[in-house]
Amino acid sequence: MDQLATPNYRPRSRTHMIYTIAVIGFIYTLHAVIPMYSNSSFLALFADERTISYIYMAGAAVTILAFLLAPWVIRKLGNYRVAMWAVVIQILLFWGLVTQTSPFILTTLFVLQTAVISVISLCLDIFLEVYTEGTHIGTVRGMYTATLNASWVIAPLIGSMIINGNNNYHNTYVAALAMLFPLLYIIYRNFPRFKDPNYTHLSPWQLAKHVSHNINWVRLFVANTILQIFYAWMTVYCPIYLNRVMGFNWEEIGIILVIMLIPFPLIQYPLGILADKKYGEKMIMAVGFAIMGITTIILGFVTLPNVALWALILFITRIGAAAAEIMIETYFFKTVSPRDSAALGLFRVTRPISYFVAPLISIFLLATTHTSEIQPYSFILIGVITLCALYPTLRIKDVN
Repeated sequence: MDQLATPNYRPRSRTHMIYTIAVIGFIYTLHAVIPMYSNSSFLALFADERTISYIYMAGAAVTILAFLLAPWVIRKLGNYRVAMWAVVIQILLFWGLVTQTSPFILTTLFVLQTAVISVISLCLDIFLEVYTEGTHIGTVRGMYTATLNASWVIAPLIGSMIINGNNNYHNTYVAALAMLFPLLYIIYRNFPRFKDPNYTHLSPWQLAKHVSHNINWVRLFVANTILQIFYAWMTVYCPIYLNRVMGFNWEEIGIILVIMLIPFPLIQYPLGILADKKYGEKMIMAVGFAIMGITTIILGFVTLPNVALWALILFITRIGAAAAEIMIETYFFKTVSPRDSAALGLFRVTRPISYFVAPLISIFLLATTHTSEIQPYSFILIGVITLCALYPTLRIKDVN
């Protein structure tokens, strides 16, 4: 995909580009999330829960490899070209998920698309970091993350409406595929003249040393890994639990998920502003993890299949998650340069690592209980793991 010079291309202002990236991020997230909460149920059509865990672990391993290779590819081709090619490849992969029926082919396509989704996200991070001024990082990141998370609120409802109480999981991939075409067009129209920063070249060993020398980054990476484990487990196993154990249908699950995700667009933007102007990131982050951990433990004791009750408690968990997430994002991007694509890639590796660890937790629980269903005390374990993030969080030194 050459860096084509569009005849009517005019330079855009920094503010215009930031809002454009937010729109791109919204569409990108919509395509990723529409099938996300039903992915595990889709895989369950031809795999048991233990096999599903292995599939997610394979996807995580391929994604980690993609993150390790992405900085080198971006240096060679440029961020614009990599973003364009990644979207084109994703279109082909989703087309395969829509049209193929072989379990082996579907599993392979599913694993590959998880890696490509992450590469697109990395490219968007680089676009945004280049156009963000240092004094407004919290505000910009808060706006961007809130925009992405608005998509997270809408997408599960769209997905549950598409499924419509049946096993129409393929149709969620049709909807996701449709999102990729405007995504490709907007990137093509707005970034053909994107000027890449002079990316730092580091070998994996040098990168590990580079990150380890900043103890606050190490603590932040640990906290972010725990946050991502929480997300991964909730994304993969909570819908299965709500459907198979609690007996909710997909319309009810859709309502629960929409209510659950409201805190992300609601509180992240104002929290980003507060982090810039008044408070440090550390305490807000710590409060967020405390709320997440305590309310997730409470879920382990909820046996009543009541939509309002589950929606309320999951809503409170996401108040904590939203606060922790935006503070982690703000802190990291206040301390990283756009040239540091390798460190940025390593930061994003925490997500695929979490999709490797979360299935391991479930495999262990299933093995020790000799059952094929997720048990209530799984929430207690995830809650305790989440509370462990308080230790590295409280030892981080605020930027401000």
